[in-house]
Amino acid sequence: MFGKIPITIAYGDGIGPEIMKAVLLILHEAKAPLKYDEIVIGSEVYERGIMSGIEPASWNVLKRNKIFLKAPITTPQGKGVKSLNVTIRKSLGLYANVRPCKSYNPFIAARHPDMDVVIVRENEEDLYGGIEHQQTPEVVQCLKLISVPGCERIVRFAFEYAKAYNRKKISCFTKDNIMKLSDGLFHKIFDEISEEYPDIESEHMIIDIGTARLADTPERFDVVVVPNLYGDILSDVAAQIAGSVGLVGSANIGTSCAMFEAIHGSAPDIAGKNIANPSGLLMAAVMMLVHLGEAKAANLIQNAWLKTLEDGIYTPDIYNPAFAAKKTGTLEFAEEVAGRLGKTPQKQPHAEYPKNKKHTLFNLPYKRTKKPPKERDLVGIDVFLFWGPGQVDAIIGALQEIDNPNFIMTMVTNRGTKVWPEGHPETFCTDHWRCRFKAKNGAASYLEVLQLLTQLHEHELEVIKTENLYEFDGKPTYSLGQGE
Repeated sequence: MFGKIPITIAYGDGIGPEIMKAVLLILHEAKAPLKYDEIVIGSEVYERGIMSGIEPASWNVLKRNKIFLKAPITTPQGKGVKSLNVTIRKSLGLYANVRPCKSYNPFIAARHPDMDVVIVRENEEDLYGGIEHQQTPEVVQCLKLISVPGCERIVRFAFEYAKAYNRKKISCFTKDNIMKLSDGLFHKIFDEISEEYPDIESEHMIIDIGTARLADTPERFDVVVVPNLYGDILSDVAAQIAGSVGLVGSANIGTSCAMFEAIHGSAPDIAGKNIANPSGLLMAAVMMLVHLGEAKAANLIQNAWLKTLEDGIYTPDIYNPAFAAKKTGTLEFAEEVAGRLGKTPQKQPHAEYPKNKKHTLFNLPYKRTKKPPKERDLVGIDVFLFWGPGQVDAIIGALQEIDNPNFIMTMVTNRGTKVWPEGHPETFCTDHWRCRFKAKNGAASYLEVLQLLTQLHEHELEVIKTENLYEFDGKPTYSLGQGE
C-alpha cells in the first residue's frame, strides 16, 4: 500500500479479482496517491449466512473513506436476497449514476463513430425500492415510487454535470403518457429546473422512441437523464452500441460518498481464464481520480489506455483483426497500458481533465425548488379484492349489496381495465379486482374508511390492499379510470 488518499476496494466475484488486480497494477505504476482498505463483499459473505452480502464492520470502512472502488459481484438467486449494488447505493445515498458512453471507432468497432453520450440515471427509487407482494394466486405487484426530492436532485445534477463538462444539451426520457403521475412528476420537474439553465438545450421524449433514436442516431444526444429502471437499461444499450459494455465505467455519486465500478457483471463463465477486459473498471478508476481532484493521474492513465487501443493491443472480447497487433490476457493488457504511461494517443482526442480541481457538482446540496402542497383531502379509497377470476357479474352483485352512508362505488377494474360500469365481455379478468369508492360529500375521514372496510369484511369480501385517494390543493392526485 502507498500514497495519501484512503479509499475502499473490493475484489468482488467472478472476474472481479482479475480485473481489480490489473487496475491496481496500473494505478501503482501511475503513482496515483492512493491507500487501499480492502473489504470482502459478495459470494464469500453470502456463503457465511450474511444475506446482505456485506459484513457490518465493512460499512464503517466505507463511511470512513467515503470513496469505494468496487469490482463486480454476484447476487445469489433466491428469495430474501437483494442486490448488494442497490443496497450500497441506497444506504450511502448515492443518488446519481453517471455512465459516459463514447465511441473509440475505428479501434473499437462501432456503427456510430461520433457517439459521445452520458447517461445520468436516478439511483435510489423507482421500481428499485424492491417492494413487491403476491396478493392473489394470480397477481403480484411491484411498487414504483417516485419522489419530489429524488427527481429534483437527479435533474439538477444532470444540468450541473453538463455545465462542468461543457455539454450543450440534456434529454429527458420518461413514459408519462402512461404513468402520468410518477413519470409525469419526473418530466414536470425536468421542465421546471431546465428554465434555470437557459444556456443548455433541453428536450423530453417518451422512453420508447427516445431509446430507438439513441440506438439509431446517438450523435443527436449529449446528456440523457432518466429514472432508475430506464437508466439501467438505456445505459447498457448506449454502452454496447458505443463499442462494448466491457469498456464503460460508472460513477455513483452522493453528497458525501461515492462508488466507482464497471457496468458489467461478474461473468463467472470466464472467471480465472485471464481473458476478461479490465477496461470498464479502469475507466471507473479514472472517474474516481477526477472526483478526487487527481487529474494528473487520471490523464496519465486514460491517455495510456487510448494509446494501447491505438496500438492494436486488445483483450479477446474486443479483438478486431483489422486493427489488432496483439491479443492479450487481462494482466498482460494492464502491463501494456502501464508501459505506455506518459504517452498520448495520436489519432483520437487525448484526455485533459482540469488539474487539481475537484468537481464540486459531486457534492451538490439538495435544493428544494418545488413548494409542497398546502391542503390534502381524503376524497375516496381504492379497495383491492381477491375474488374468482372472470366472475364480473358475481363480484359486482356482491358489491352492490353494500349500502354505505359515506361512500358510493364509482368503478371496478381488473388489472387496471374498467369492467364496471359499461365493461366489455371480451375483457380478460384475473382474480385481482380494484373497487373505487368516492366520498359522497366530497371528503371523508379515515374512521369512515375503516367503517367501509368493516362492511366489506362483513359481506365476506376479502380486502388485500387499499389506496387512499387524495386531492392536493383541490386537484386529484390519483390515476383516473376510463371515462372518469
